[in-house]
Amino acid sequence: MRFEHEATINAPADLVWDVYSDVERWPEWTDSITRVQYVDGDTITVGARTRIEQPKLPKAEWEITEVEPGHSWTWASKAPGIKTIAVHEVTPAGSGQTRVRSEIVQSGPLGAIFGRLYAKLTRTYLAMEAAGLKARSEARASA
Repeated sequence: MRFEHEATINAPADLVWDVYSDVERWPEWTDSITRVQYVDGDTITVGARTRIEQPKLPKAEWEITEVEPGHSWTWASKAPGIKTIAVHEVTPAGSGQTRVRSEIVQSGPLGAIFGRLYAKLTRTYLAMEAAGLKARSEARASA
């Protein structure tokens, strides 16, 4: 299963990247995340691992598998029968705007089942994260 969400933010891409990539602060600006803590590493770098707690979902450990500094990162989480990959992209959109895209891909024997069961929640959380990122980034840009 694949879920995707895009948003335009009225702030420069470097500022949006700074907010977005500071994952331990996500609970400050989105209710979709209760806690993020690095368990290995302390920044968005390949091999760093985080533990994420979200309402209505089991705790999960995510490992960063790809990074293009200032533009994107991908992390993956595995559980019995399911692998989830999340992509986060930040792209300048001109005139001080930034396009943000997030994508969740669930695979494995239980990926499609889990995806269907949690589709509404997944879409809601992606939208909440984009809205929170937009509000935090735009507030910082206007400060």
